[in-house]
Amino acid sequence: MLEQALLCDAIGDAIEHGDHTHSTDWDEVQAFCNSVYMPYRVRPLDRLSRPDATLISAQAGRMTMTRFSYGTGIHLDRFDPEAGNILVLNTIRGALDHQTDGGSVSTGEGESFVVDCSRAEYWLEAAPDHMQLNLTIPHAVMEETAERWLGFVPDDRLWTSRVKIGGGNTAWPALLDYAARALTRSGALCADAALARHIEEILCVELLRQWAAGAGLKLEDGARAAAPGYVRRAEEIFEAEARDAPTIGDVAQRVGVSARTLSGGFQRFRGLSPRAFLAARRLDGLRADLVAAPADLTVTEIAAGWGFSNFGALAGRYRARFGELPSQTRARRSGRHGARR
Repeated sequence: MLEQALLCDAIGDAIEHGDHTHSTDWDEVQAFCNSVYMPYRVRPLDRLSRPDATLISAQAGRMTMTRFSYGTGIHLDRFDPEAGNILVLNTIRGALDHQTDGGSVSTGEGESFVVDCSRAEYWLEAAPDHMQLNLTIPHAVMEETAERWLGFVPDDRLWTSRVKIGGGNTAWPALLDYAARALTRSGALCADAALARHIEEILCVELLRQWAAGAGLKLEDGARAAAPGYVRRAEEIFEAEARDAPTIGDVAQRVGVSARTLSGGFQRFRGLSPRAFLAARRLDGLRADLVAAPADLTVTEIAAGWGFSNFGALAGRYRARFGELPSQTRARRSGRHGARR
């Protein structure tokens, strides 16, 4: 299914790669890997072997998709946790052996393995004929996606789990195939930022589901349902009154706990502070209004209606959450080519 991923576009035409896509130089290959994955140690299984590497990458929002192989057998370890990245290693052909708790597991054609290198130790061995379609995802992006879709950030029971996913007729390889094709059009890698962010979102959401299932966790009714009532009541208040930006102290009093207890409950069961939860709801509300507000209202007027006055700071926070500026949301979502400021 993925044999032509990042080689051919959606209609089967060969993609024109402007960058160097093959190398037989260890230093050049390692520089590529440091850039698209993170620093780690490489040891060839045959000490005297040279790489015959494939080096192709494409951006899908804030994640990186790579078609990659060393062209020789290798052992990798000492992945840098400070890079803060999750790896999803999807095997097109050949086989990889991955570290798990108390041993290892192999992946073959159509199978995948996910590990958060910022939370777990990891090594792998790859057969000489391996070929991969890998994803590098910042841990922060997965946390943000979980908070937005599930209402909480999973704890380390998920992030420390190193699991095999996909394979067979599961949704994961089919979704990867769609993503790789959607990122390519007219014989070139796609530079459409909105489409790339869409692909990032659907890949992260499905990865959360697959990862949790492999780890034996139920995200949808797990940590959220286990949260104390005061946390859930506070969430309802923040969501209903986001435009008015209630204070943490006021909400804590209304749900019958101290501000310190409320903050501790959010950190434990949601993985973020009440202030961060409210800020996210306010940005979500602003985004909804940018999409739906009458055409005669400007971005500035809509933002002012939410109490935002520092538009420079707002633009930075908005872009960090949604991958675009408020004016871009307004123009794109309303079907106009430019929004009046």
